[in-house]
Amino acid sequence: MSDTGAVASILFVEDDPSARTALELALSRQGHRVTSRATGEDGLDALRARRPEIAILDVMLPGMDGIEVCRRIRRDDTLPVILLTARGDDLDVVLGLEAGADDYVVKPVEPRVLDARIRAVLRRAEQPVTDRSAYGDLVVDRAALRVTKDGRDIRLTPTELRLLLELTRRPGQALTRQYLLSEVWEHTYPGDSRLVDACVQRVRAKIEDEPAEPRLIETIRGFGYRFVSP
Repeated sequence: MSDTGAVASILFVEDDPSARTALELALSRQGHRVTSRATGEDGLDALRARRPEIAILDVMLPGMDGIEVCRRIRRDDTLPVILLTARGDDLDVVLGLEAGADDYVVKPVEPRVLDARIRAVLRRAEQPVTDRSAYGDLVVDRAALRVTKDGRDIRLTPTELRLLLELTRRPGQALTRQYLLSEVWEHTYPGDSRLVDACVQRVRAKIEDEPAEPRLIETIRGFGYRFVSP
């Protein structure tokens, strides 16, 4: 991982030539190293050839769309992913988050906003942590940024890990969606709270014995979430 105050290597997949050229140029001016592709298939090939630090995927790609590209990345990689979605396409946002996207940006894209989101996503994997805690058969090693369950490694994306670290930092305390959104995603718009809900569901699927009946991450209806130490 590079210093997020400097450059990041980015895979950018966008089929519109003018949009692709404009954003690639803007991100390059921000100091990032950008590899751009026009299709999801070519994007996956580029990722396999040289893994970037983050992928930015347009949802509406010809052939394999951005959501399917995200799903395929998530099969065996925790690479941070940001989706670009058309304004008002709530279904695309929900499907993208369920597929494992870390964040989304609405088109038309303001380069400075996208740059800020990129740096925020990458910072999540670099938070200083210093202790190791056990919660039943779940162990969160903050120094090693490692989570295990029954002695087996749990693969979490940087965003999923940051969310779990934030929840376990205050076990037993109810945390609002807005607080988690601010601390984990560095967002301030309350409408983005679905980022929190989708990420909680993904983390539950990985750490709970019965994700449909969670015992570790408890929902506080109409408020937020609480981590309950067994």
